[in-house]
Amino acid sequence: MTTTAARPLPRGTDRRHERRRQTIEEIVDVAVAVMRENGAAGLSLGEVARRVGIRTPSLYVYFASKNALYDAVFARGWQQLLDTMDAARAELGQPTDLTDYLTTAAETIVRWAVDNATSAQLMFWRPVPDYEPAPDAYAPAVRMLERSRESFLQVEAAGLFRPGVDVDEALRTWTVLTSGVFTQQMANAPHEPFETGRFTTAIPRVVEMYVAVYGRPATPARGGRSHADQR
Repeated sequence: MTTTAARPLPRGTDRRHERRRQTIEEIVDVAVAVMRENGAAGLSLGEVARRVGIRTPSLYVYFASKNALYDAVFARGWQQLLDTMDAARAELGQPTDLTDYLTTAAETIVRWAVDNATSAQLMFWRPVPDYEPAPDAYAPAVRMLERSRESFLQVEAAGLFRPGVDVDEALRTWTVLTSGVFTQQMANAPHEPFETGRFTTAIPRVVEMYVAVYGRPATPARGGRSHADQR
């Protein structure tokens, strides 16, 4: 049996691929800027093309439709958030304290959403009536959910949840709480910084309430009082 050696790519192919990649990234950047100014539903391919410096028909060389451009914004946002959360989890390591672990997780995801509000609106809300992300675009969101569930299973394995807690319910509740914080911040106080936002500053109390429901109760000390009651 004979094999045929792979033909080398024509000279300049790598450069063309890199230029195409850079152009796609520029188009997505411009699309986000247009959405930031005009709202997600106000995305205009003509305006994007004008700002990039190409004719509108040339835009279709890179994106087959407006929804394809929305997909690129959607997928890139989820991948960026996934990378951000992965880095935070790697720094935290194995969970040992539920409050500390969840506070860091909440601050990371909420800060990212507030700092990237335009992409976050497309990711977490449905601001464009006729847009539904394609499966490929949705894949990073699915990976995000899978990683989050893995983290909650680590919390369970570490004995930080109450006995018998349903991990999927705990994760669903956590998602509702964290998304509620940045949704309120973006909708009602979008110009306030994360550090002093009227809703972002509620994160410690939100985590406290969550831990009170799902966290492992403190071990009672002698005399019937928990360690948390000792002074």
